Amino acid sequence: MGVQTPLRKVRRLAVLAAALTSVVILTGCSEQSRHEWKNLAMPDPVSAQGEHIFILWRWAWVAALITGGITWGLMFWAMWRYRRKAGDPEVPVQTRYNLPLEIFYTIAPVIMVIVFFVHTVDTQNIVLDNKGKPDHTVIVVGQQWQWTFNYANEDAIDAPYAFEAGTADYVPTLVLPVGETTEFQLRSPDVIHDFGVPGFLMKMDVIPGRENHYRITPTKIGDYRGKCYELCGVYHSRMLFNVKVVSPEDFDTYLQGLEDAGRVADQPLLGGANARTQAGLPAEGGEESQ
Repeated sequence: MGVQTPLRKVRRLAVLAAALTSVVILTGCSEQSRHEWKNLAMPDPVSAQGEHIFILWRWAWVAALITGGITWGLMFWAMWRYRRKAGDPEVPVQTRYNLPLEIFYTIAPVIMVIVFFVHTVDTQNIVLDNKGKPDHTVIVVGQQWQWTFNYANEDAIDAPYAFEAGTADYVPTLVLPVGETTEFQLRSPDVIHDFGVPGFLMKMDVIPGRENHYRITPTKIGDYRGKCYELCGVYHSRMLFNVKVVSPEDFDTYLQGLEDAGRVADQPLLGGANARTQAGLPAEGGEESQ
């Protein structure tokens, strides 16, 4: 066996260091974190719309990795192929201009951006498709600093809204039926919030004076977490909510339970003073209003 050169020793040490670093990073991650690494930092999509977003995300990463691999490969190849060898009397020939190469690396990125743009617009059109009537409508109110969910009765005209409202001491739960489409109508009485559920892979700004909306079709029964994605004030961290995806029968039972508990209103709770003065909710003085 020949004597190891210094360059070969450096290579082996670099490979060993990279392997040890990878082991340390992976063993220090939770099961959820390792799973998100497998999904390229994305949670598993649990909505029909999220599936399309996940596919776009995954192939964008594939394209980026291929482009990066080719770019770095060409850089290292050029450094190795045209390096100055021992005994060379002069520096290798320096090329100042290469018109074909310059045209290529100007046109290629433009083509890549166009391809990304087309696929992004196609996905956006799919996930924001509002054709037809949704199975359910929930008026979501983001206010400083909690959420209110107003469930519209799709089977009756001028029917009261069943609601679930969060407070500083209570994190509300949004209940949705699996396999059915729910439209979120987003409202805010104060500042900009952002309503989203990581598992749905969808979120949207809640802007005062603007009626944003999007639809979600959950595909898996389970419990999830939602939050505000926009820094909306000093207690932004309190703007959390739970999400429970249930069967359609359990969803109907849940709405009936809200009605039986008197958690209904003739108009949707739109936040601010209205939310604090509805029956059953804490009034400004701390007592429940009548």
